[in-house]
Amino acid sequence: MDRDDTGLESASHTLSAVRTERGRLLKLRWLSLGAMAVLAFVVFPWLAPAQAMAPLAAVTLGLLAVNLGLAAGAARWLVGPTGAMLQLAIDLIAWGAFLYYAGGVTNPAISLLLPVVAIGASILPALQAWLLAGLAIGLYSLLWQYHEPIRLANAEQAMHWHLAGMWLSFALSAATVVWFIARLNAALARREDELAEAKAARARDAYVVGLGKLAAGAAHRLGTPLGTLRILADELARRGDVAAEAREDVELMRAQIDHCRDILNSLTREAGQQRAEGGGVIDARRWVEQVAARWQQLRPGVALRIDGEGGAIVADASLGEALHNLIDNAANASARASTDADGRAAAAATPPVAAVELRLRAAAGMVTVEVADRGPGLPAARIDAARRAPLGAHAQGMGVGLMLAHAAVEHHGGRLAFRPRPGGGTIACLMIPSQAAPE
Repeated sequence: MDRDDTGLESASHTLSAVRTERGRLLKLRWLSLGAMAVLAFVVFPWLAPAQAMAPLAAVTLGLLAVNLGLAAGAARWLVGPTGAMLQLAIDLIAWGAFLYYAGGVTNPAISLLLPVVAIGASILPALQAWLLAGLAIGLYSLLWQYHEPIRLANAEQAMHWHLAGMWLSFALSAATVVWFIARLNAALARREDELAEAKAARARDAYVVGLGKLAAGAAHRLGTPLGTLRILADELARRGDVAAEAREDVELMRAQIDHCRDILNSLTREAGQQRAEGGGVIDARRWVEQVAARWQQLRPGVALRIDGEGGAIVADASLGEALHNLIDNAANASARASTDADGRAAAAATPPVAAVELRLRAAAGMVTVEVADRGPGLPAARIDAARRAPLGAHAQGMGVGLMLAHAAVEHHGGRLAFRPRPGGGTIACLMIPSQAAPE
């Protein structure tokens, strides 16, 4: 069986567990018990005081004992479709015993067998649902022939109270079925959403693994051309007939080639790095400063400001790359917003602000790193698409980088959110669980 088949089977078991959840069936049984108690201790003493109360009370108290036992954790093996069918069968048998002493089919409460069958049909496999229906039909047939008659105090009002009882039984049955099915559908919808999120996360993780393999292959293949470029740059630097201005460009080229080789070497070191559970705890402010310093080596001309403190976190290379991507995207967004269509600087009437602002704060067990820009903002649909769809790259960025940022943050038990910035722009909120400060 392949991975997809295994996932579908797991999803099927999960949804089946939601349908047959013990707590929901227990609540249904409390409704049955309440209806029995009203009939046994209110209706019959009022309308039929000559009716034998002891059997009715015994059945009611017996079902109460079953409920209390299940609520206390007894018979934990009553799970899944078989356990649910047995629990619903107990309800039918209890109602059959109760109605035997309460008039059988002449009692309008006989209609209360139908909600149990309807609920069984909605949560059980076909075979077990048919078995439950067969049990209900068999009980109804036996109660037609065998039952204790109802001894009403006023026989002339028998038809009136029978019709009233039919109306009440119908109303209670309809309300019970709607209540149970509505709650079941809501629980199933929530679980299906969770399964969809898990499926999207698996697809994203598989895509991230694929990107890692491509990155490793690219790092290996780019080593040779970079080495060739470095040799050529060294040859140019040694030549005496190179002009001074060109020599500066050659030195810049050599520095950038070295930086590219350092990046490729870091890919090799970090490709197999796992999340540190022990010695990976680091002060959040120091971690942010380290990531920001590495980023500014690539873009030294962009202003960057860091404020606040945030406690300690667990961080690995993937989380650092996520913050690096957020800073870079914020800088790009601010740069696009600060220039007009002709490429000139925006009007000087606007006071200068830092292209990127980083703010740290700690609250409720989470360390939040806010990356704020003055860009045009991000549509919510684009953010959600990048989070779910691995292939959501765009010409302006915020595609694969944002997807990787989501994956890295969620791998560390955190989450990534975006909100509009007052005055224009976007604030990316990277929330990571806080840890005990390193000694």
